Amino acid sequence: MVSTPLPHGGWPTPITSALVVRAAARLGEVVVDGTDVWWSESRPSEQGRSVIVRRSADGTVTDVLPPPWNARTRVHEYGGGAWTVSDGTLWFTEFSDQRLYRLDAGSESPSPVTPEPEVPSGVRHADLRVTPAGVLAVRETHPAAGGAADVVNEIVRITAEGTEVLVSGPDFVSDPRLAPDGATLSWLRWDHPHMPWDAAQLVVRAADGTEHVLAGGPGESVVQPTWGEDLALWWFSDRTNFWSLYRKRPHEQAELVVDVGSDIAGPQWVFGASRFALLADGRVAFAYGRAGADRLAVLEADGSVRELDVPYATFRYVTAQGTSVVCVAGSPSSEPVVLRVDVDGGEPEILRPARDLGLDPGWFSAPEHVTFPTEDAGTGIAEAHALVYPPTNPEATTPDGGLPPLLVVVHGGPTAAAVPVLNLDVQYWTSRGFCVADVDYRGSVGYGRRYRDALQGRWGVVDLDDVVACARFLADSGRVDPARMAIRGGSAGGYTTLAALTMRPGVFTAGASHYGVADLGALAAETHKFESRYLDGLVAPWPSGRAVYDERSPINHVDALDTPLAVFQGDEDAVVPPDQAEAIVAALREKGVPHSYLLFAGEQHGFRQAANIRAALDGELSFYAQVWGFELPAEEGITPIAVVTS
Repeated sequence: MVSTPLPHGGWPTPITSALVVRAAARLGEVVVDGTDVWWSESRPSEQGRSVIVRRSADGTVTDVLPPPWNARTRVHEYGGGAWTVSDGTLWFTEFSDQRLYRLDAGSESPSPVTPEPEVPSGVRHADLRVTPAGVLAVRETHPAAGGAADVVNEIVRITAEGTEVLVSGPDFVSDPRLAPDGATLSWLRWDHPHMPWDAAQLVVRAADGTEHVLAGGPGESVVQPTWGEDLALWWFSDRTNFWSLYRKRPHEQAELVVDVGSDIAGPQWVFGASRFALLADGRVAFAYGRAGADRLAVLEADGSVRELDVPYATFRYVTAQGTSVVCVAGSPSSEPVVLRVDVDGGEPEILRPARDLGLDPGWFSAPEHVTFPTEDAGTGIAEAHALVYPPTNPEATTPDGGLPPLLVVVHGGPTAAAVPVLNLDVQYWTSRGFCVADVDYRGSVGYGRRYRDALQGRWGVVDLDDVVACARFLADSGRVDPARMAIRGGSAGGYTTLAALTMRPGVFTAGASHYGVADLGALAAETHKFESRYLDGLVAPWPSGRAVYDERSPINHVDALDTPLAVFQGDEDAVVPPDQAEAIVAALREKGVPHSYLLFAGEQHGFRQAANIRAALDGELSFYAQVWGFELPAEEGITPIAVVTS
């Protein structure tokens, strides 16, 4: 294969937006039901519909939920835990009306379990668990009138006779789990202004109705409580800085079981996440992160930890099937698959393969985990991290003396992290000659609570320090062109993008905001219940801290905004409403700054429809081409996005 020196940005590549969405599916939760394995797939080609898929013991793979059914919940707006399976019967929340349905084995027509609510989609269900006495669920009820403070979250049990409220009162609840004795109930709870990764408590209610808090509270987050058959209760806690594995046996004190010196668990943005599973013989399988990648390991009966030799770097939705682990796994050279691994040996078995992209691995850029210096800013931490993807294309090379443009990617959350899994959204850029830096700024998960809490009260300060420091580090190292550095992000990442362009001007020469926050005060006042007090910790208490919100809102610093910017937004976004995007676009128009704006009908927080995913990718590329002056490969037929100044 011959490599030709070509200008960066316009390298010809088979990784087009059409390939990004072709037969694409976002793999979700995995559930084991006897010898069968079930999982969910969100498919852009089906308007983002979440499909439930079953793989039978004989290897037959079947779409269980036919169109137009869509197993997706809106609890907390981010969802998760929208479905479960027991003895071949599927229970799920239908996205269109948020009612609970069941689909019996052998049937093609789901039946409603909960009644039609008075408020359309006003009674929502998540975190489903089937028990002998009924289905446990988190129920979120939205009144006909009122705001976020009037939404009620409860734990309920749903039976043929109706719905019984089991837990009510806390602002938020999750993870209802019934012990094997059929009487003891555990769950997590937290109250405003905390988020679950700040101060979630683990509560246990005995058969006689007495309750006690087993772990968690201010300064400690508990996630994923799980009962063992021996009535031992397991959970993750970050009381020692890292989310580590704890256990409490009956009549014994709680004990720390595994601390690997890095986070095992992650933040509870969605229901149904799982990073460990109890195997049939009493051992424990778990995944943990270190240096930008995951390991899959087993806690042996003697207390030792043994890593499994599997060629993957991310593991999600970890569950057990006998002495095997079933999970969603991915790596820098593989899109996510559904994987089954016998912890005692044997070849890993791929139950749901990745797409056949028809590409040589030479097209894929491999990430490098980079640690770079940054401003301490009173955090006690003076370094941050990133996954850096160099430009990679077997048919094109850098011209003599040329340096690639840089695309700094800012993840959402902001409590999220860069993930080292093959992502065509990244390879779309690297195969065209871009260097991509996916930044784990302070506040990101995976590096312990101290690193995560470094963003408390400092959102809009240290995240900006870190993305700027990353860009300058790569430019000073001679790896990228300092005149062509762009920043992009979605949601919280969109906020950091806008803030960097308005409050750290002169570093980036282009940017793209995907459903980003422009006005922190408006977000605090308008957003949904789950995040309605989130900014109290990240910024300042609202509304008493209004001055801090004003100071850190990009919309109030548009006098410094002279960087070309592309803005992409969904018109049904309840997390960051469209008026946030339109406010920044109006400011760009008034100042005469080159900009583009695409508003996608029918999209919520994050784009799920294939046509819109393509339009956003190609539109952003076309925007950079026009701003920086490079030609796009003619054979792709990309329609240029409109770049305007008024």
